[in-house]
Amino acid sequence: MTDNAPVIEIRDLHKSYGQLEVLKGVDITARKGDVVSLIGSSGSGKSTLLRCANLLEDSQQGDIVFCGEPVSWKGAGTNRHPSDRKQIMRIRTNLSMVFQQFNLWAHMTILQNVMEAPLTVLGRDRAEVEPAARAYLEKVGIGDKADVYPAQLSGGQQQRAAIARALCMEPKALLFDEPTSALDPELEQEVVRVIQALAEEGRTMILVTHDMTMARDVSDHVAFLHQGRIEEQGAPARLFTDPETDRLRGFLSSTLAA
Repeated sequence: MTDNAPVIEIRDLHKSYGQLEVLKGVDITARKGDVVSLIGSSGSGKSTLLRCANLLEDSQQGDIVFCGEPVSWKGAGTNRHPSDRKQIMRIRTNLSMVFQQFNLWAHMTILQNVMEAPLTVLGRDRAEVEPAARAYLEKVGIGDKADVYPAQLSGGQQQRAAIARALCMEPKALLFDEPTSALDPELEQEVVRVIQALAEEGRTMILVTHDMTMARDVSDHVAFLHQGRIEEQGAPARLFTDPETDRLRGFLSSTLAA
């Protein structure tokens, strides 16, 4: 893959739940090393877009292309589903997702949580995985918590463990779905610092976030969604200082004043 090659391309994506059309023709591209943030009000389609990108949800129309490889589909409309299970598994193992809720296994230590997917999904050797898992826990600042259980950690520490778990899959891109919204402000900053460090490393990331400061500071590109469409997008320096649309001006006014 060339340095400027798209890792994730979404073209004219549509997604409905029954009569409710959540995505109405969305286009977004994350190139290698890009940090793309999706902002917008609750219900604008941000998280749905992320779940469709990771093939956790089936879309009804449009293309999803990962590292130049289009997802193959069968059927049409509400009957459209991916046609190649092996392709889906291959794509998902290269797209690690970090959720709003940490989704750690309560009965496993933090180290075991981080190691589980590389061992069971990728079939890698424990002697190879354990040093990598410990290194990622150090990277996110909780190397000393490897042998404790999730219930013994703060919310911020649990989310950092979830990030280490995502990194241990050695993905080509990371997807973050509101990674700080379940945290109080002090713990939120712990996670923001980790995400900023990953951005500085040149990790390819798509972030759904309510944190406008983080979106402004870590992103290469920001897309503002409104009612299932991208209302405005571009470089954060322009979007946050000189928005073109009344809707984005209103959204930023309300969120930055909150």
